[in-house]
Amino acid sequence: MSSTELPGVQAVAAAADPKVAAVRVADGEKLRSVSLPGLTLTVRSRPPARTGLPPALYVHGLGGSSQNWSGLMPLLEDVVDGEALDLPGFGDSPPPDDGNYSVTGHARAVIRHLDASARGPVHLIGNSLGGAVSTRVAAVRPDLVRSLTLVSPALPELRVQRSAVPTALLALPGVAGLFRRLSKDWTAEQRTRGVMALCYGDPTRVSDEALHNAVEEMERRVQLPYFWDAMARSARGIVDAYTLGGQHGLWRQAERVLAPTLLVYGGRDQLVSYRMARRAAAAFRDSRLLTLPDAGHVAMMEYPETVAQAVRELLDDCGRS
Repeated sequence: MSSTELPGVQAVAAAADPKVAAVRVADGEKLRSVSLPGLTLTVRSRPPARTGLPPALYVHGLGGSSQNWSGLMPLLEDVVDGEALDLPGFGDSPPPDDGNYSVTGHARAVIRHLDASARGPVHLIGNSLGGAVSTRVAAVRPDLVRSLTLVSPALPELRVQRSAVPTALLALPGVAGLFRRLSKDWTAEQRTRGVMALCYGDPTRVSDEALHNAVEEMERRVQLPYFWDAMARSARGIVDAYTLGGQHGLWRQAERVLAPTLLVYGGRDQLVSYRMARRAAAAFRDSRLLTLPDAGHVAMMEYPETVAQAVRELLDDCGRS
């Protein structure tokens, strides 16, 4: 898709394409579509164990979707009323009308959803790109965030890991199109195993069912006409956020976050360096750190029980304060 094409038109075309399969919904989950000014978001939810629980919102990373939280959400449904959204252009959400995939653009989408739903303040939980987005939301709209949990947040690094370079290269003009042509003969399973090798500390921990579901979702997404555009522009948004200084820099905004913050880092993370954990713990004023030596980039999918327990402890402390 060229920069002159209207993303909204592409989204409508994709929705009408019978070759694009429906999004998977796990047992107990519900999907709904939320129309907001300039964008439409798909929101995944699970009924809470009881009424009156505090709200939570889960925000996925680059190339992910709300399905990334399907393992963690049921483990917390007795303590929060949880929702997970598909960021614009990902999962089942069509691209934003303005084509803005920057970290600020994604943060604006989260803020608009929270304002429209009147669910704030929420326990905000983000991974990777979603971690950067959640940091920005917590910094600029502290009234919307009760606590913050960041799993391998995409915060600027001076020395990027070599294994993260190919993802960063997607931000360069033309690279996404080149990679699309070079990988046109790859099967959905090959693509999925490649992603898992990059994101998981130990890909052998992935069950056959989880692999099947991931391959199914990959088959669906690569058929969307805006798939590569959303990936490339969001990758560019991360790179731009890494180079942004002053009060809008992500590390400066991390220092402004007032909400109690849980930071989760994996020792085998190939995308966000494990060495950034202590810097992050020092930047967020009210922080606690969970390090998982064997986890990769998606600890909430690799070790959901451990992450859930850490979130519970954070929420318990929030309730007592």
